[in-house]
Amino acid sequence: MKFAVLLSALCFVHCLLSPSSDAASGDRPNIVVIMADDLGYGDLSCYGATSIETPNVDRLASEGLRFTNGYCSASTCTPTRYSMLTGTYAFRKPKTGIAPPNAPAIIKPGTETVASLLNDGGYTTGVVGKWHLGLGGPSGPDWNGDLKPGPLEIGFDSCFLLPTTNDRVPQVYVENHKVLNLDPADPLWVGRKSPSPEHPNGITNRSSLKLDWSHGHNNTIHNGISRIGFYTGGNAARFRDEDLADKWVEKSNEFMQEHQNEPFFLFFSSHDIHVPRMPHERFQGKSSLGLRGDSILEFDWCVGEVMKTLDRLNLAEKTLVVLCSDNGPVLDDGYQDEAVEKIGSHRAGGKFTGGKYSVYEGGTRTPFITRWKGKIQPGVSDDIVCTIDFAASFAALTGLTLPEDGCLDSMNVLDALLGKSGADGRESLIQQDNGGSGTFGYRSGKWKLHRYDRRKARNVVVETKLVNTPVPQYMLFDLEADPSEQNNVIDEHPQVAERLKGELQRLIDNGRSR
Repeated sequence: MKFAVLLSALCFVHCLLSPSSDAASGDRPNIVVIMADDLGYGDLSCYGATSIETPNVDRLASEGLRFTNGYCSASTCTPTRYSMLTGTYAFRKPKTGIAPPNAPAIIKPGTETVASLLNDGGYTTGVVGKWHLGLGGPSGPDWNGDLKPGPLEIGFDSCFLLPTTNDRVPQVYVENHKVLNLDPADPLWVGRKSPSPEHPNGITNRSSLKLDWSHGHNNTIHNGISRIGFYTGGNAARFRDEDLADKWVEKSNEFMQEHQNEPFFLFFSSHDIHVPRMPHERFQGKSSLGLRGDSILEFDWCVGEVMKTLDRLNLAEKTLVVLCSDNGPVLDDGYQDEAVEKIGSHRAGGKFTGGKYSVYEGGTRTPFITRWKGKIQPGVSDDIVCTIDFAASFAALTGLTLPEDGCLDSMNVLDALLGKSGADGRESLIQQDNGGSGTFGYRSGKWKLHRYDRRKARNVVVETKLVNTPVPQYMLFDLEADPSEQNNVIDEHPQVAERLKGELQRLIDNGRSR
């Protein structure tokens, strides 16, 4: 009798302490996050594109859940990547705008991240692809020494990186703490000013370029393309732009192959379709949309290769795959690559206004797909979900607990990501532009408040030209009736506007929303 009582008590305690998610039964899936770069809501055929076909992403969507209200939290790359990994809005941390080539590590050691959470929970963690979150201590990266702190100091077991973004120097791979294939006799130097008057650049040597620039992007030339910033040396370490996607697939496949018998988290951080758009030759000219469309085809191929590897390793039913983008689309982003001239009837942002750099819906509402074969029922979801929620949602999925002082804005939307019946996504979401300088979008239900402390809106006119448009400090839109945010209804709904203004300010002032 005493044994039975003791056993019952132990079982009761076990139930209290055990996670209630799928992890409770020991069913902890691998997690693969595939993040595109500058991919718009309307750039995929499964999201309505008719000028281009993306069969591999379409297959992922047909086997999983396609979200119509999937978001990133910012309309440029560095702040979105910061918030995705840390679960905290980037505007809460200074200097999280687009990182320059010599930026120090933006996420400091000791910061809780998606990777550190999963790593502490027994997952092997890796990141392959674009980083653009800085490397090194306060003085920036030591390109010829140990590049740390970096991903390995915030929870990743391994990394194979494009250290910045490819329109910024240098064009080298970083593997763990080192520049790959760097010859000590040919040291790498990266700086903000030209090293000499004779240093070739996109202005003095413009006739030599194979991809001309339209604005900016006219400093150091590598591979016939001029970039932002200056560098010399490191010639044996430099890559060819056309080979980036193949390298990401190769290294991702190696990671999944090596860790197929243990739970793993892979962050596949694509550079497609960011400028300079220079896909492999086998994709060039294959779309009707110029190099931008060709880069979409290359990204779609990458997705297909990841799925092939999961199938080959019999991991498709053991892996949650999430596809997303770091921000919305832009056409002319500094290079003359015919993205504007060949756009035709294609609408990169779908029905939404704005794109990259903007807090209109086109800047942050992007493709968002989840697939876990055998667990997620294929379909379409209208729930509001965001990349900032990966930390809380993956913690719930794997039976982990978020620290009180970390991941301050990450919400558990796991049931929505898995398409469970009766699930709800987010109730509200703050959106920001690049630097978090007082430009915000705040969505609550069907309502969307715009706030412009500088009274200027960065917008994309017909997705072809970036302009700063004078605006009132606040605007209000009804996204159900007006998804393209054309009709400011703040005068018709002053009480709604005041409520949203107050909610937004409180969320900013509180320093957290979780």
